Amino acid sequence: MAKVMVVDDAYSDLQVMESILRSAGHEVVTYLDGEHLEEKIVVERPDVLLLDIVMPKRNGFDVLRGLRKDQRTKQTHVVVVSSKNQESDRLWGLKQGADEYLPKPFTAEQLLTAVRRFAR
Repeated sequence: MAKVMVVDDAYSDLQVMESILRSAGHEVVTYLDGEHLEEKIVVERPDVLLLDIVMPKRNGFDVLRGLRKDQRTKQTHVVVVSSKNQESDRLWGLKQGADEYLPKPFTAEQLLTAVRRFAR
C-alpha cells in the first residue's frame, strides 16, 4: 500500500479522502494548507500527494511549481484534486507539473485508482 499525503483546506474533503484511503489500507498524512510543504514532503516521503488548488496563503498551483523546482521534491507524484473542473483548469494543472488531475466530486474508486497509479 502507499503512503499518501493529502493537502486540502476543506476539512470535510480532507476527512472523506482520508477515510477512503485508510479503508483501502493506505497510510495517510493530512495538512490543511500548502505552507512549507516541500519540507513536509522531504520528511514524510509520500508515494503520492493529493493536492487541492483553491487554498488560502498558498494555492495548489504555487505549491506544485515549488515542488517541481526543488531537487528534493521534483519527483513526487502529484494528483491535483480540485473543484476547478473545466478542461482549461485540468490542462493548466498538468502544465504546472501535476501527474494527474481528479475533479471534485469524485468517487472512491476514482480516488483509489489515481493513488494506485503511483503507489510504489
